[in-house]
Amino acid sequence: MSRNATALDYQHLRAVVGTLGPERPMFVTVSGAHLYGFPSQDSDVDLRGAHVLPIESLVCLRPARETHERSEVVDGIQVDLVSHDLGKYLRLLVSKNGYVLEQILSPLVVVSTPPFERLQALARGSINRTLYHHYRGFARGRWKAFTAEEPKRIKTLLYVYRVLLTGIHLLETGELDANLPRLAAARGLDFVAELVERKRRGEATTLDREEVERHAQRVSSIEAEMLRAYEHSRLPDAATNIDEINEFLIETRLATRRRPNGAADV
Repeated sequence: MSRNATALDYQHLRAVVGTLGPERPMFVTVSGAHLYGFPSQDSDVDLRGAHVLPIESLVCLRPARETHERSEVVDGIQVDLVSHDLGKYLRLLVSKNGYVLEQILSPLVVVSTPPFERLQALARGSINRTLYHHYRGFARGRWKAFTAEEPKRIKTLLYVYRVLLTGIHLLETGELDANLPRLAAARGLDFVAELVERKRRGEATTLDREEVERHAQRVSSIEAEMLRAYEHSRLPDAATNIDEINEFLIETRLATRRRPNGAADV
């Protein structure tokens, strides 16, 4: 994983996880610019995952921290890992949180375990049309950040388009896809590919006033398109597998109980 390449070295990343992460992660995937399809040569590698705290550490007087965060520079590249306990992760999942859904369903998998495969199936089964509110709010937050910054960076604008197009695709198909170039190409938005290429080259990465005005109109149009996708979506109005997700958490948590000799059941 060198500073001059955007390709991911999974073997190297697994070694990093072994150093930075919890002892036994359920899964670790890649998020951020690499997942979204527009990494630059010096982009950070954002690792996200879940671990399972032993049940004893949750019912004792001083419960363990649910979230672990670690950072390290590897061959000149910043690698950031955030891992939540499974309970926290699932609470976020059933709270209309598209961000954790994207992490669970990321095709860029660094660490996987058999329970993770079941978690992915549960995540797909939880997809519902109320995720529109997550993507609308997320997009507006990104647009607000873009309009406030000076100079106005292509990177920030790409995140706006990524969120909007991911939301539209999800509402229309029920499938999660966070890859911006692929989403934009499917809708004939050639200007997005041009922005991605400018970011990758590291040249002309800021926008002038006329460009900002054009993109303001485009963002407004795409946001309206996402609203229409929500109104016509055939997805359920809420997650239909909450009980199954709860059972998965209980079963997985109970499997961490310690035997008298100190070993876990899993």
